[in-house]
Amino acid sequence: MSGLALEVAVNRWLKPAFEAASPYRLEIDWRPTTAIMKSIAEGQRADVVIAIDGSMDKLCTDRIVRPETRLCLADSVLGVGVREGAPKPDVSTVEAFKRALVAARVAYSRAGASGIYFTGLVERLGIAAEVNARAVAIPMGFTGEKVASGEADIAIQQVSELMSVPGVAVAGPFPAEVQTVSTFDAAIFADAANPDGAAALMALLASPAAAKAYGDGGLVSRLPPS
Repeated sequence: MSGLALEVAVNRWLKPAFEAASPYRLEIDWRPTTAIMKSIAEGQRADVVIAIDGSMDKLCTDRIVRPETRLCLADSVLGVGVREGAPKPDVSTVEAFKRALVAARVAYSRAGASGIYFTGLVERLGIAAEVNARAVAIPMGFTGEKVASGEADIAIQQVSELMSVPGVAVAGPFPAEVQTVSTFDAAIFADAANPDGAAALMALLASPAAAKAYGDGGLVSRLPPS
């Protein structure tokens, strides 16, 4: 199980490397951390989980994962995506960011951490009515797909998640004053069916190759320098 923010780093680089170097094959359930936590509460399990640090705190406290295996992987920031080839709006300042949002059809996810934060942010910025009048809200998944299809002009999500969608270009991160950082951690489930495979995956997630993949995938590695 993994949050969507790691999709580029894992699928493009780490999954092929893992499967080439080990006898194991990765099956990954990609979804927002909120959905992962709901599934875990309902009894679903895997071998490894990658989730936002606050949720991982709960999994460790409840001993659903083995706390001693917890690994801080990377930080993820929110960004703005547009259709590839389209003009990129100025989002470098809060005022420019507000103008870009009001002028566009904005896609965001209701279930993901990015969408939950964005909903509160437009309220605080005083532009909720204008943005929501034209917004394209999806239950979960990649908001960039709505931009690539032409159903929206701007996609709001983690930068790494915007990079997951073909045909989407990143216009830039949120301005620093309204940015939020999500930290993603990994851990092994206490009742992992394949603990050896889980340990092998955790070793890769902690490697210098993983640190590079996180950076190339739109994240900021939190692994200690090698």
